[in-house]
Amino acid sequence: MNPTVDVFEKRIAALEGGVAAVAASSGQSAQAMAIFALAHAGDNIVATSFLYGGTYNQFKVLFPRLGINVKFVDGDKPEDIKAAIDSKTKAVYIESIGNPKYNIPDIQAIADIAHAAGIPLVVDNTFGAGGYLIRPIEHGADIVVHSATKWIGGHGNTIAGVIVDSGKFDWGKNYDRFPQFTDPAPGYHGLNFWKTFGPISYAIRVRVDVLRDLGSALNPFGAFLLITGLETLSLRVERHCSNALALAKWLEKHDSVAWVSYVGLESHPSHALAKKYLDPSRGYGGVLSFGIKGGEDAGRILVDNLKLASNLANVGDAK
Repeated sequence: MNPTVDVFEKRIAALEGGVAAVAASSGQSAQAMAIFALAHAGDNIVATSFLYGGTYNQFKVLFPRLGINVKFVDGDKPEDIKAAIDSKTKAVYIESIGNPKYNIPDIQAIADIAHAAGIPLVVDNTFGAGGYLIRPIEHGADIVVHSATKWIGGHGNTIAGVIVDSGKFDWGKNYDRFPQFTDPAPGYHGLNFWKTFGPISYAIRVRVDVLRDLGSALNPFGAFLLITGLETLSLRVERHCSNALALAKWLEKHDSVAWVSYVGLESHPSHALAKKYLDPSRGYGGVLSFGIKGGEDAGRILVDNLKLASNLANVGDAK
């Protein structure tokens, strides 16, 4: 274990309220490893359809090639997620603040459903900004993943991901569904992860089994840049959120704007859940969407004439 990466992992675990964290080379690799530690060929996971495009493609295309089916639920209603769970389901996967709809799922209700079925809830908290806006573990999540490229790093200078283990899921109680944590590990001379490591069993297995074999390790200099980013996380995210809310309110009143989507607005369908799970004094997130009247041509003219903002694909950094 590299000492610089270790420092980053410990700080993220503390910020999210977890017992341990495992850094990865990207957000995509972090979420893949998070699932690979739980599901094998012939298994499935249940996921909301409200996902970041890269995640959706990974789940829709790559996972089935490896024998892991993803059962997409249209939306994020707890009752629909419950109906999709079967005996082969190994996890429920949601985003704390959905990208690109900015929907807020009822995390506690979904966690209760997952736990009743004996499976963990995995939450992508990338838009939750390193735990500053929301800490899913406090609402029942068992595993949290991030693309650290965004708000955690905050400067568009490195690519990384991280997995946080809450330490709260009882792998021993659910040994029938997760024998990999209680059966002798063939790669470690019969080691029983659950008996040996207890609450940090999941994080240990991700590190010494999945990360070891896939090699998606975070480089030390990348970890250094992320640690530097964490030092200004709260200041940056506060400003991201206050700017986003002010801009959303201004756009909502503009004659040339057809619609605005921002969870901090009362017009957003998830505004009530946002007030439940997010701290309004900290903000409602740093990203918004809006439609310009006049269609695609008008949109191109607008983007080409931006002065303060840049036309980029990345979110959550100082650019």
